[in-house]
Amino acid sequence: MIDFTECIEEFNNYKGSEKKKTLIYNDKKYLVKFPDPVREKNKNISYINNAFSEYVGSNIFKMIGFKTQNTILGKYQYKGKQKIVCACEDFTDKNQVLYEFENLALSSNPDKKIETEINDIMGVLEESKKMIDVIETREKFWEMFIVDSLIGNTDRHNGNWGFLLNKNTGKTSFSPIYDCGSCFNPMYEDERIQKIDDVELKNLAINYYSCLKENGKKINYMSYIKQMSNKECNEAIGRIFNQIKIDEIESFVDGIEVMSKLRKDFYKKLIGQRYEIIKMVYNKI
Repeated sequence: MIDFTECIEEFNNYKGSEKKKTLIYNDKKYLVKFPDPVREKNKNISYINNAFSEYVGSNIFKMIGFKTQNTILGKYQYKGKQKIVCACEDFTDKNQVLYEFENLALSSNPDKKIETEINDIMGVLEESKKMIDVIETREKFWEMFIVDSLIGNTDRHNGNWGFLLNKNTGKTSFSPIYDCGSCFNPMYEDERIQKIDDVELKNLAINYYSCLKENGKKINYMSYIKQMSNKECNEAIGRIFNQIKIDEIESFVDGIEVMSKLRKDFYKKLIGQRYEIIKMVYNKI
């Protein structure tokens, strides 16, 4: 496992809630995410396993065929303690600039505040048709939604997906996937996972919510998919389902040496139950 402790450090200008550093490794810039400390006084709530979540979630996107930020699971020594970190390669440079969706939203519809309501997001995309390929973006958006449902990403908000602008050509494209640290229940430590019975596991697998809203309410991923009421969502399942190689995903998870068997089994069970629901919808389509 790579030790990032002695890497050159630069001033950090990345946003987000996790503790992070900007480090140079092999002449490339990385956002290195650290396990978060406990956030609430007298409450055992933290994102202590967000490095695992980021690494596994990102690689599942990549295995399914998405352009995805490269990630490396490594270690960092801090005040005599070894921390497991996830290094996320910066895919931007002087010619490739990232514009997150929230920036696009700010430039649209001056009469309305744009949050995560699906109709509002689609409206922003339509207003931006001079700058982006709206059809391609909507397809990628819903494909991203399906994979986020598989990994249980509860925090795909307007500030962690977007577009790459090529300054040389002036063309934009859907950006590589990044920021998957809120999938796979990162607040659950191994001690908590050990106490989960089959009933609770099933509830965790099917009863979780996207940041996206419909009619003002957050969308329950699995319920939304099973309802099959959104044509674009259905079509996204039709396009990508056969790219979800569940055996390959499970083998990848099993191969992560620094992750406990308990956590590996937890991840695989969550994915397995969600995969079966997506498969059922695919077969109906």
